[in-house]
Amino acid sequence: MNNVFIDVDYAQIYKHGQKIGGDVFLLSRNPDNNQIVATLSDGLGSGVKANVLASLTAHMAHKLSFSPINLNNSARIIMDTLPVCKERKISYSTFTIADIRYKDSNTDIEVNLVEYDNPPSLRFSGSSAVKWNRVKTELQREGAFKKEIVSSSQFKLSIGDRLVMFSDGVTQSGLGKSLPLGWRIDGVREFIRKEIENDEDISSRELSRAIVQKANSLDGLCSKDDITCVVVYIRRPRRTLIVTGPPFTKEADEALGEKIKAFDGRKIVSGGTTAQIVSRVLGKKLSIDMKCWSKDVPPSSKMEGIDLVTEGMLTLSQVATILEKKMNLSDLPNDPAKKFVEILLDSDQVHFIVGTKINEAHQDPNIPVEIGIRRTIIGRLRKALEEIYLKETSQEYL
Repeated sequence: MNNVFIDVDYAQIYKHGQKIGGDVFLLSRNPDNNQIVATLSDGLGSGVKANVLASLTAHMAHKLSFSPINLNNSARIIMDTLPVCKERKISYSTFTIADIRYKDSNTDIEVNLVEYDNPPSLRFSGSSAVKWNRVKTELQREGAFKKEIVSSSQFKLSIGDRLVMFSDGVTQSGLGKSLPLGWRIDGVREFIRKEIENDEDISSRELSRAIVQKANSLDGLCSKDDITCVVVYIRRPRRTLIVTGPPFTKEADEALGEKIKAFDGRKIVSGGTTAQIVSRVLGKKLSIDMKCWSKDVPPSSKMEGIDLVTEGMLTLSQVATILEKKMNLSDLPNDPAKKFVEILLDSDQVHFIVGTKINEAHQDPNIPVEIGIRRTIIGRLRKALEEIYLKETSQEYL
């Protein structure tokens, strides 16, 4: 696993009263050439129509970014393809594309950024705002009442640097309400600076959520537009170890204990038998935590030196479902599955140690098939973490 991690996440609130957003964010990784593409598009208006227009733009930008075509030329193709609104004489959709390239042996991350009609993105080194040059290209399309400007730039990000992209729902929040001219770019920049000063290692998920929640509060918790924010953060990876299932032989128990003690990061033990083994080899007391449970999963336990101790198959299956369906954590009960997911989402690299001893209880035909085989559930977890959340995962058997 790499010693540099590119943490990309976003937060979004729909326009008040809408059940679908007109802002669309797409994120994909191409591991073959160490490329990540993040695309934010804002469709004209709100609701279903805006979502269709933004989705069309975002998917087109995404496809072109992974093609051999130069990103500036890709922007021209998108602009030529996008229709112009006959009434307002403006484009049906805006976009910001960040094409991020990295090398395994290099801590400098190369970014190619193209922006059209979204608020200008912001860069930070630590809590200090960074200015950089953009090349502006004017395009005159038939039907448009003005020349349209596409901005492009290339720069490098190092550990501790951030790139923040957002839709105009952020900069225009509070307009005519708490702020006569809206939050504006200067207000957003100052807010981000203070957030990073308060927590210099704030994750992309936490920072994007803070920005969106602040914008929504400026609108009086009644957002007048879709509010979306994307954060790219270059940092050292946050690692999590997940231990599930007893080792194949009792002789391997001590080796498991050594691996847990040597691991630098957060630690989760999943499974009652596994927890008892870890408690014995580490010499740590195991106790049940009745404050953390729900009707869906059994309660968690406490053990010194372990961040979370849960029941095995039921909890793992529930965690996999939450990740696969991208459930909103705020809608979930305060149970071990939610805490499990919170740790995973705050991690960059997840390593699984999977015990290979068969637990006869899990071969009961009355237990659902999807929780019957430990390896299947771990496969679901790894697939969701890698493909949906762009986490790095690894696995070993014991």
